[in-house]
Amino acid sequence: MTAILGLTGGIGSGKSTVARMFATHGVHWVDADDVAREVVEPGTPALAAIRDHFGDEIITPEGALDRAALRHIVFSDDSQRQWLEALLHPRIRQELVRQLTPDHYALPYALLVSPLLLETDQHQLVEQVLVVDVPEEVQIERTMARDTNDRAQVERIIAAQMPRQERLNKADRVIDNSVGVDQVQHQVDELHRQFLVAFEPYPKP
Repeated sequence: MTAILGLTGGIGSGKSTVARMFATHGVHWVDADDVAREVVEPGTPALAAIRDHFGDEIITPEGALDRAALRHIVFSDDSQRQWLEALLHPRIRQELVRQLTPDHYALPYALLVSPLLLETDQHQLVEQVLVVDVPEEVQIERTMARDTNDRAQVERIIAAQMPRQERLNKADRVIDNSVGVDQVQHQVDELHRQFLVAFEPYPKP
């Protein structure tokens, strides 16, 4: 079997960047954001339920989910966000479990990358929690530069996530992503070395 480690952090913290650094070592990773998109693709029961609940205004002319429009609704109304989470989180978890349990891995550990690892029961799937950490202002600046959300929208998203200090308190390991790329890569390289030792012996494929 393979150890599953959880990689999380607030929006704009750089989780995917760090995951790709682990991937350079051959580490398999599953991204909950990717899975969240998969479960609402056109033709899925989840998208049909979302359309029935929110109306056609959250559907693009091509029949896909307008994620920006939906995000604006749910992060402006907690009850709507809770409805959406109740619909999607069980589906996302089921698919995460499926993708994290293949016949074998080349390495003794794999990563579950999820922004809501600690806010949902996804943390029950992992043996350790790795937190990618940056100051809140860095989160805001990076997210505004990456997405079309304004500052107020980003702040609402951050407010809906676990507070930074609480997330750090729950971490087994912390990766500081406010430093240079080379320094972040060095942190990842060192953690990879430690994990190879910590999670052996596991049966080889």
